[in-house]
Amino acid sequence: MDLILSFLTADFLGKPAWLWLTFLVIVGALLVFDLGVLHKEDKELGVRESLVLSAFYIAIAVAFGVWVWWSMGSQSGIEYFTGYALEKALSIDNVFVISIIFGYFAIPAKYQYRALLWGILAVLVLRGIMIGLGAALVQQYEWVLYIFGAFLIATGIKMLMVGESEQDVSQNPVVKFLSKRMRITQELHGANFFVTQPDPVTGKMVRFATPLFLALVVINLADLVFAVDSVPAIFAITTDTYIVFTANIMAILGLRALYFALAAMVHRFEYLKYALAIVLVFIGAKIFWNQMVGKLDPAISLGVTLALIGGGVVFSLWKTRGQAAGSHSHG
Repeated sequence: MDLILSFLTADFLGKPAWLWLTFLVIVGALLVFDLGVLHKEDKELGVRESLVLSAFYIAIAVAFGVWVWWSMGSQSGIEYFTGYALEKALSIDNVFVISIIFGYFAIPAKYQYRALLWGILAVLVLRGIMIGLGAALVQQYEWVLYIFGAFLIATGIKMLMVGESEQDVSQNPVVKFLSKRMRITQELHGANFFVTQPDPVTGKMVRFATPLFLALVVINLADLVFAVDSVPAIFAITTDTYIVFTANIMAILGLRALYFALAAMVHRFEYLKYALAIVLVFIGAKIFWNQMVGKLDPAISLGVTLALIGGGVVFSLWKTRGQAAGSHSHG
């Protein structure tokens, strides 16, 4: 018993282990509920169901944030909500890329949810590793924050000036590599990532990957690219690893639910990327301000972040009103 108590109260990245375990149990329970109860069968998720499920995930994330605020203080609470809002907005960009990948591999909507769920599990592990590395770097070398800040400012300016290039999945080096090295079926086999069928040359039963597996790999690699922006952005808001991790994961957890509502109307958010670009510049500049002038009130960061993201969403919806969903195809 003493051993268990000492383990639960042991410090892990600045917080007692039980705090981390509690959060991971919540995440695990949500994933089990999602896949085991809500989505036992592969079916297409309608926009209405997607929005309801999204609201459920946002409510969980907000409730968790309220608990953080109550138990760790107002600064931690504000930092959590700022991080969550930023990560949620950045994930809209992620949705756009995922919809292009599914379109390229011709994955029907009813199989997309399962692929997204397994993608989320991989993302949880990958983000966990990246956040752990980021935390170790920031604790060891505080000047790394300046690199994060400069990188965010440069990324934001690039998004404003250049915009984002259209993704060509067929030219993706990983797709090319896997297509040469693995046996891949031409057609889908339901929600299976792998199937066993006769080799066209030898006739022996061998294992083939399906296009759904390729889509899953490409989606996870796309998320790694997104993490390169989002992990420094949230470290620029707070260096509390627990807040960084929980805000990041809470934003990703609801991404699958939000995906089906957003994928249908992603063309309506084309001006949001400019608002996000300004947010990245603001957060990058805040690092330099904090170090050279004095710490900016976290409430100001939250206010500016929410105002810019909210403004970007409202302006996008206003500018694209009357556009039909099919009028802006990206496949």
